[in-house]
Amino acid sequence: MPKVSSLIVPYASYLRVYEPLAAFPEPERGHWARYARRPDRPSYQDELRRSLADLLPTPPIPVPVHESSDAFVVEADGVVCVCPWRTRLRGWQALGELPGQLPTPVLDAVLPPVVRRQTTADYERWLVRNPDARPWIRTSTWEVPLNWFVLVADEERQYEKGYEAGGEEGAGGQEGEEGDAAAVCAPVLRYRTPMVQARRRVARGLRTLRDAIDDGPLVDGLLDVGRWLEEFHPRSLVELDYGGLVHALSDEQLDEDHSAADVAEGIEALRGGDGDGAGEAYARLMERWRAVRDRQFSN
Repeated sequence: MPKVSSLIVPYASYLRVYEPLAAFPEPERGHWARYARRPDRPSYQDELRRSLADLLPTPPIPVPVHESSDAFVVEADGVVCVCPWRTRLRGWQALGELPGQLPTPVLDAVLPPVVRRQTTADYERWLVRNPDARPWIRTSTWEVPLNWFVLVADEERQYEKGYEAGGEEGAGGQEGEEGDAAAVCAPVLRYRTPMVQARRRVARGLRTLRDAIDDGPLVDGLLDVGRWLEEFHPRSLVELDYGGLVHALSDEQLDEDHSAADVAEGIEALRGGDGDGAGEAYARLMERWRAVRDRQFSN
């Protein structure tokens, strides 16, 4: 379970692809093989803190000057798989989405227009040299997009409650990060599934949705995710991680959250022509995630 300091950076969820080492050409493969043996690999909170720290200088640095050499690592059935952070690429892509998410005066105050124009020009020049670049990680703030849940199943759900460990009863009496008397271990809620399963579920879900409803955000989003998955090694792992969203939900809400099961139930109802059943599953999802999204506007 990841250990985080008292400074917690919320509230984002993640869709990650972990590729086996064999998917990477040399010398990158050798770098990730050595990296996977490191005992001090950073967490997603470390990545976010670094990105936020870059916004503090004047002028701010909206994307890192150099690409990250870090990654997330998992081992499945004896195979080491890595998910490169590619923070610089993801920063460029996120910058392009900001105008639709923030009012112009707020955006200009955080990232002045001249900084955004220069960063966009840098990205365009970089893309000329790297036309096939794609991130291994997708991020969503204040929600988990419903189309992500199509990729996973309820039996793949992993939930670990958070706790505090410190003093004589935890961590050998050592202090937590930043001198706290207790180390805080955050809750974890995630799903992991083989790539072949994720692709199969996308295909089945698309067939059902297209037969039952008109094209819309759910279909378009699922189609986009499906195309993205096709770019990776077939023996990869797909991970849906609630990330910092666990801090916006109570333990009871996390324990009762079976959104993947609700999505699967809704799609199965559509496949069987049960519109009422699909509507009930959709209503549960909307109620659950509307309560989370509304918190971003809380004072």
